[in-house]
Parts: sequence; C-alpha cells; structure tokens
Amino acid sequence: MKTATMALLMFVATSAMAHVPDMENFETKPILADLKDLRALNIPVLAKDERIEVGYAIVTPLMQQRIQERSHQVGKCGGFEDLSLDMHVQGAGFNGILDNLAKIQEQNALYDRAPFAPLALEKNAAIESALTEVSEDNLRAYVTWLSSFPSRSNRDAEPNRHVDEMKTRLESMLAESKIPYEISQINHTSTKQRSLKVRLVGSERPNEIVVLGGHLDSINQSWGGGKTAPGADDNASGSANLIEALRILMSKSQPKRTIEIFWYAGEESGLLGSAEIAKQYKAEKKDVVAVLQLDMTLFPGSGELVIGSMTDFTSSWLREYLKAANETYIHARIVDDKCGYGCSDHASWNRQGYPALMPFEATFSKSNKNIHTTRDVITPESNFKHSAAYTKIAVVMGMDLANSDARQPY
Repeated sequence: MKTATMALLMFVATSAMAHVPDMENFETKPILADLKDLRALNIPVLAKDERIEVGYAIVTPLMQQRIQERSHQVGKCGGFEDLSLDMHVQGAGFNGILDNLAKIQEQNALYDRAPFAPLALEKNAAIESALTEVSEDNLRAYVTWLSSFPSRSNRDAEPNRHVDEMKTRLESMLAESKIPYEISQINHTSTKQRSLKVRLVGSERPNEIVVLGGHLDSINQSWGGGKTAPGADDNASGSANLIEALRILMSKSQPKRTIEIFWYAGEESGLLGSAEIAKQYKAEKKDVVAVLQLDMTLFPGSGELVIGSMTDFTSSWLREYLKAANETYIHARIVDDKCGYGCSDHASWNRQGYPALMPFEATFSKSNKNIHTTRDVITPESNFKHSAAYTKIAVVMGMDLANSDARQPY
C-alpha cells in the first residue's frame, strides 16, 4: 500500500525512531486492533467489523508506537495483534479474519441467551486446603526477582536471559513434583524471544487441556524514559501467580485432564508468542477446554479483592465459572468490564475458537497507570493479598476444572 500518505508516514516514522525508546524497525505490518483506538489515532482502517468493534490496519513503527502509548494511557497491556504470520504463512484475507472472529463472538453470545441453570461448584476440602498454601511472601519474592531484570523485552539484545533463568528455577522446583511433567522453551518465528511451557500430564484424559497463562515480557513505552522496563505489575505479577500456582498444583494428586502453564513471549509487541501457540494448537486440533490469562494482578485500583472480569473476547461460560469459583472459594467481588481487542494474550486463543478468561486487577479505567514505564516497580500501593486471589483462581481451575467433565456448551 505505497500511497503518498503511507510514504509520508514511513518517513515520519523513520525520523522519529531515533527519539522514541524501544521502537521496532520494520516498514509496515498488518494488525488487528480496537476500532476506537484506530479511529482516535487517525490510523487508516482498511477493514472493520462494527459488531465486535475490531479493525484491520497496516501500520508503520510510529503508528504502532502510538497504539501502544494509547493502550498505556487507558490501562491496556498489549493493544493489538500482529497479523504478519497470518498474511504471509496462511494467506488469510483480512475480511475473512474479521468475519471468523465475529462468528466466534456470536457463537459465544449464544450461551448468554440459553436457558442454562446458574453454575455452581461443590465445595471440595482438598481445594480449600490448597488455597491456604498460597503465599503472599512467595509472590513478593517472585515479582522482586523478575522485576530486577533491567528489561524483559522481546526486542532486547539478550531477549531470553530471563527465560533461561526462569526455566532453571522451575526445573529445580519441579524436581519435587508428584505429577509427571514436561518443561520446555518454545521457539517462535515472529520473535527471537522464547515462550516457556510446563505440562502437568493428565491421568485419565491427557488430551483434554486446561491452559493457565500470562506473558513474561515487559516494555518501556515512555518518551525519553530509556529502555529500563522492570514490569513489576505488567506482568511479573501474573507470571508470579503462575509460578505459585504451579508450586501448589505439582504437590497435589495428578489431575484427570492435562494442565499446561505458559509464560508467553512478546505479548507487548502484538501477542506474538501466544498467537503462534494458539494457531499451532488449532492446526493440530488440540482439545483446549479452557484458557486462563493472568496479566496485571498487583494494583487494586477498584479496591482490594475487586476483580475486573473482561467480557469482550472471552467465554461467557468461563466467566460464569469464575463467579461460581469465587462464590465457593475465593470470596472477592467481581465486576464486569471490557478492555478492547488485543489487550492481552487471551485474544490469541479466542480468535482460534478456544474458551478464554481474563480476570484483571481492577476495572480498566482504574488500573495501574505506571505500566510501560520505569515506575512499574513494587510500591506501597502493590497489594500481594489482592494478587493472591488470582493465584487462587488458577489453583481452583487446576484442581476443579482439570478434574471434571465440564466444558463450554454450544
């Protein structure tokens, strides 16, 4: 799309790159993003679906930077999905991508209109006991360690230093596991950074998978702020929740279904790691029953133990499951909210038709405003009691859902 306007934008982007931290070096790329964001930034929308408020655009590095800055301003984490692999490898047209995404949302909405009885979980003493093992001190230690890296960006010169160190730590932890496990790093085409995966193998139905995930990378999008990106809340917090959930789950009875825990690469650059993984799982027809995304859990902007449940591009069934789990075990307050397309890795799984859930630290307007800056560190406002609730969500899904026959009805 070599129009005069695009050429000018590319020139501006090239000129600006020397002054903007952490800007990628590319000509243009195709993306999906929230229509409101694209329109607010005057980015040309080449295709759109008003039903789901998603637009397709081809962006320059400067356009991408502006999307990320706007995402930061409104409390989003990712903000868009990079479609480079779709267009090059699969040859999928953007209209087809949008139409398929809309159909997934329409299918999911049928659950809201169906006359299902409200979900309820029967209280299980083993789960109640496991939840008492969630340690706020452990969460603080994990977040302190992860945020001590100068940056965990997928664009760093050494983008896998923290991934390698994390794998070493998890291997040491898993040596005590009562459950058969596999641990691996996943190479990607879209980024040199690798995702990290732990697989706790199911005893009866190992091909049925419950995914627990969060992104491990960080980013600094502040002007003139350098490249230091501690990312304590975004997303050392969600990563820490998953480490603590793994520590607890691996000491329990082997689940009937397989539990896979992911720490994704390159979320901040367009959901890169999770998008590749979800596409591969779809291509291989893997039976993913549910996907949990934990991204920012440390700042209780709407109040301690107030959980924002994202209702867009998530599963109505899993949101009802979250409410049932909360009523039975967690005893927080859940508030429905929206974050727009591409705000985190759950969008990657949703686009492939898998049921996804995104519980967030607050409603979006009241989330942490220090993300994507050098100020995203542990502060007096960081609340590990609040963050512990999200570890508990992961533990309940690992001990209840992974031992049940439940799945999303259609």
